[in-house]
Amino acid sequence: MTAMDQQSARPASPFKRIGTYVGAENLSLMIALVILIALIASQTEFFFSARNVLNIGQNMAVVGVIAVGMTLVIVSAGLDISVGSIAGCASVVCALLVVHTGSVGLGLAGGIAIGMVLGLVNAAIITILRVNPVVATLATYSAFRGVAFLIAPGGRPVGVLDPNLRFLGAGRLLQSDGFPGIPVAFLILVAVAVVAHIVMRTTVFGRSLYSMGGNPAAARLAGIALNRMKFQIYATSGALAGLAGVIVTARTSSGQPASGTQGLELEAITAVFLGGALMSGGKGTILGTMLAVTLIAVLSNGMNLLGIATFYQLVAKGLLLVIAVAIGQWRLARSERQQARAAARGGK
Repeated sequence: MTAMDQQSARPASPFKRIGTYVGAENLSLMIALVILIALIASQTEFFFSARNVLNIGQNMAVVGVIAVGMTLVIVSAGLDISVGSIAGCASVVCALLVVHTGSVGLGLAGGIAIGMVLGLVNAAIITILRVNPVVATLATYSAFRGVAFLIAPGGRPVGVLDPNLRFLGAGRLLQSDGFPGIPVAFLILVAVAVVAHIVMRTTVFGRSLYSMGGNPAAARLAGIALNRMKFQIYATSGALAGLAGVIVTARTSSGQPASGTQGLELEAITAVFLGGALMSGGKGTILGTMLAVTLIAVLSNGMNLLGIATFYQLVAKGLLLVIAVAIGQWRLARSERQQARAAARGGK
């Protein structure tokens, strides 16, 4: 047996086996998350309290739901900067429907529906008018924010004091004297993430999504209707942004045209890139996005516990986005170099 055969016959180390199963990018995120938790916990005794840990889960729900939809968009080589504004429109629509009809179900459906419609508007601009996704959604980011203020009476938040709606955003299950309860908003996020993970990993739509982002020309030749896919992707992203807007309404007991939804697009995009997605598309997972959302939520929670000012948190999130994109570009360049070397060896 040669030395190479002996090396290949050796059992892989547990660390390598874990890395193979969850992915190198996800393993790196897990390590970073553990280090961050250890640093914060060493500075404050309140971090590991049950209430604080569950509060982190509740606080990551809104960004997490939007980030799931953003993952679909970025994997398809697109971008949606308007999701925060869509969430603001959905928040106001949900509040107005609940106030005027008394139906939480109708408010929930209305918020998701308006998000889907606005997502379809984005898709129409991108596919029919052939506007670059960044430019298109940058324009609708401003336009949809204006729409949110227009439909809110007087441009002010719409108060809604329905306890059933409040339960969606701030309610908890299994609550007792010794246990603060599992946040309903966090359970909604888990359900959305699980469904999206299954769709991306096991369905024709998921495979088409990766093909569309990785090589659109080959995807078109394979019979994938790219324009129809874009409508489905942006409609899904918009619907999830609408759901996030409903959760904001439920948490704050008011429809918010801006407060509570501004900046969500930055956090969602940061989470997706930090989770291993590439700007060029064709790569990214729901698991990686959820790990990144958790990392960002833990970072924000830790800064709050340590009394760090809000503007430092904004700086940290901006730096995270730059670092995430830079790492993605480095990985892409390294992959291209490896492919070029492999092609050169094969040609000899």
